[in-house]
Amino acid sequence: MSHSKIFSGNRALGYVSNHIPVVTRYIQRRKENLIVTCVGKAFHTYGCSHFTLLSVSGVHDGEITCMTADAYHIYTASDNKIYAWRRGSELKHTYKGHECPIHILHPFGPHLISIDEDSNLKLWDIRSEENVLELNFANSIFQITTIVHPSTYINKILLGSEQGQLQIWNLKSAKMIYTFKGWSSPVSVLEQAPAVDVIAIGLANGKIVLHNIKYDESIVEFIQDWGLVTSIAFRSDGHPIMATGSLAGHVVFWNLEQRKVDCQLLNAHFGAVTGLNSLPNEPLIVTSSPDNSLKLWIFDLADGGARLLRIREGHAEPPTFIRFHGSNGHNILSAGGDSSLRIFSTITETYNKSLGRASFNRKASKKKSRAVEDPLIMPPITLFTSESTREKDWDNVAALHLGLGVVTTWSYDKIKMGELKLLPDRFKHNPSATATSLCITHCGNFVIIGYSTGHVDRFNIQSGIHRATYGGENGGHTAPVSGVAVDTLNQFVITAGRDATIKFWSFKQTKDSSPRTVIEVKEPVEWLRTHAETSLIALALEDLSIILIDLDTRRLVRHFNGHTSRITDATFSPDARWLITASMDCTIRTWDIPSAQLIDIFSVEEACTSLHFSPTGEYLATSHVCNLGIYLWSNRTLYSHVSLTSITSDLSGPVLALPGSAPEPNQLSVDSEDRDGGENVEFVSPEQIHSKLITMSSLANSRWQNLLNIDIVKKRNKPKEAPKAPPAAPFFLPTIPSLEVQFDLGEATDKDQASKLLAPTNFDSLTVFGKLLQLSSETDDFSEVIERFKSLGPSAIDFEIQSLALHSGGSIVIMLQFLKMIRSMMKSKKDFELAQAYLGAFLKSHGETIAADQQLREYLPKVQKAQLASWTTLRDNLFYNLSVVQHLKRV
Repeated sequence: MSHSKIFSGNRALGYVSNHIPVVTRYIQRRKENLIVTCVGKAFHTYGCSHFTLLSVSGVHDGEITCMTADAYHIYTASDNKIYAWRRGSELKHTYKGHECPIHILHPFGPHLISIDEDSNLKLWDIRSEENVLELNFANSIFQITTIVHPSTYINKILLGSEQGQLQIWNLKSAKMIYTFKGWSSPVSVLEQAPAVDVIAIGLANGKIVLHNIKYDESIVEFIQDWGLVTSIAFRSDGHPIMATGSLAGHVVFWNLEQRKVDCQLLNAHFGAVTGLNSLPNEPLIVTSSPDNSLKLWIFDLADGGARLLRIREGHAEPPTFIRFHGSNGHNILSAGGDSSLRIFSTITETYNKSLGRASFNRKASKKKSRAVEDPLIMPPITLFTSESTREKDWDNVAALHLGLGVVTTWSYDKIKMGELKLLPDRFKHNPSATATSLCITHCGNFVIIGYSTGHVDRFNIQSGIHRATYGGENGGHTAPVSGVAVDTLNQFVITAGRDATIKFWSFKQTKDSSPRTVIEVKEPVEWLRTHAETSLIALALEDLSIILIDLDTRRLVRHFNGHTSRITDATFSPDARWLITASMDCTIRTWDIPSAQLIDIFSVEEACTSLHFSPTGEYLATSHVCNLGIYLWSNRTLYSHVSLTSITSDLSGPVLALPGSAPEPNQLSVDSEDRDGGENVEFVSPEQIHSKLITMSSLANSRWQNLLNIDIVKKRNKPKEAPKAPPAAPFFLPTIPSLEVQFDLGEATDKDQASKLLAPTNFDSLTVFGKLLQLSSETDDFSEVIERFKSLGPSAIDFEIQSLALHSGGSIVIMLQFLKMIRSMMKSKKDFELAQAYLGAFLKSHGETIAADQQLREYLPKVQKAQLASWTTLRDNLFYNLSVVQHLKRV
């Protein structure tokens, strides 16, 4: 099987940009600039006015290596192929011919220039997809790193190299015109300046040179302190400003008239500024970076500097922990390795929000200059918990950080980090104590925290006041606390530790600090997961197994084995019927809790670090190693029939690719091959489970319930007055002499015309059903007759039963065969309700005939005996079940 039985890839959230430079286009028809960013194997198109995601391209076979655009197409390169796209998602052209990966694309009028890693330059005709020209360069002599088409230089391009030299080529004649010696440093960027003949050259040593290529003279040189120049842009709204990007994430604005630094954007990005574009005739500049962010800056400050106008961003580091927040399944809370907490919407990217980065002093971090890295940033969040009950009143999210004993609070409603830092007094001088687990009560008032020292403390999340300690000052466990939970009524607290014990404490702590119940397990507990609406908790053990404990009975009820590496996370389905687990063995498994069986398994290329089922059951959200996004998987059981038979736990399952940014079509087709080797996995229910069991038909109730009252239904549906035919008019219409033309219809009377309908002379003809009954008299095989009868509607069934009468062409033999058919259905214990309905309709229609005929009267007791036997079996089972239910109610 090539897919998961339950889950199919839907889409990825949280991807904005990567190291490929951003591309901007102005669309005349929309009167708007469009911004195109690369997100791996696809690209996004955003509208500049609101940063709305307009389209997502199709998925490429490999990673996109470079992009460019003109007024008509967006061009992308993946491996050694080039693709031309219209409207951001329609593939129009494909260009093949390169043998190496392509790293430079440049539009050139009706042509497209492409350069691969071996410095082979090809010129393509965009419409015909033909290779017009090919130039080969040796990497050891002239390795091409960048390209620009100088303004007003017809058919000419300027190439920069790793060796530092530059060359001008005429592509029409395929000849080199001139070579520039360079500045003894690799050329990283070439950009056309607003002045003709002037090119801005960015070098790897941080130098920016404005060079006149007509006279081979340098006009001015600048040096930025942060090394290699990654990007250059010029303002085109009348201000002589040049912007340059660096690997450190800073942007410098140079005043070309005064030949000095005008202003700086320090730490504009957390990564290198790889994309830097100025929007034409507007005081706006767009930047992109591998830190997964896209920013729009506007020059409206008093000193001429730029401020942030719009932003679209995701995690700069892979997510560490994700959870759905709320009951509608529209928002996902995600903690990333960049110490940030973010909200991702499953509806639209416009609703994505950032709660900020965790800081030891949030106010000081906001006031601190962006010139240096903020030393107050806290370590990444490794675990958090949220509750929506009192989110409007105070902080409702609590998070613990890597290697810290301090627990931070956040407000989902206010979209910011809270002021509280929760830490017991005993740990203020013990930096080695770290918080290892936490949970918020369902009332939203308290947060319970477990520590590496074995202590368990309860805080008021509104005031931050310490309220209780479970287990006394010596600690509730002798090893780190790996999980804490609270029941829905705040009656008891459950703690699990690496000392292989699970303890139940009274929520309202008294002087007696001993636990109410202690459950010992064979292995240390890694973590604990709960289901809010049931009494089940799941615990991962160090032996790579998962156990389920019922909080009501306080007993172990399920034990699942199958993972071959550390289990990273688990989640319950909304109805608590499934448990989905993820492991570092790159598998995601679905366990059926009632049957304690593995029902689904699939593998991914990168191990899943966290997963959670949406409250509506629509999506499964996952995060993965080395991936910045959150991936949504659709629940196929919501829109198609899925056979959930058990499978062996030693299978690795099919390897599924992670979903792309665009929603994928639902996979409704079922693969016909089983994982074990080629058998159909689609379970087909047998017609009858056992011969001793009474089986109902699968027909709708409307097909048999109204048979006894069919005459009443027909009478109710009968029209009040039959339609009348208009009077026949004569062929020649006589007129009445008058001023107005009037027809004389006085002689047009109804005349009895001979009927054209021919009445049949043979009244002994049988219907199709009657003929099938007549044929069954020889073999007593009624299967074909029953299937024919089951295919008819109530009116047709009533007509067939009425046609068995003697005056309608039937006979005593046919009526006897009908009774034999009913007896056969009762003895086979199939279609129980149909047999009762058919028999009732037959007796109602032909009761007098049966009473008058001896042959039918003598056969009727046999039918009665078969009916009594089947009804007795059904009645005894019903009474037994009712008795059990009544007994359980009293208990």
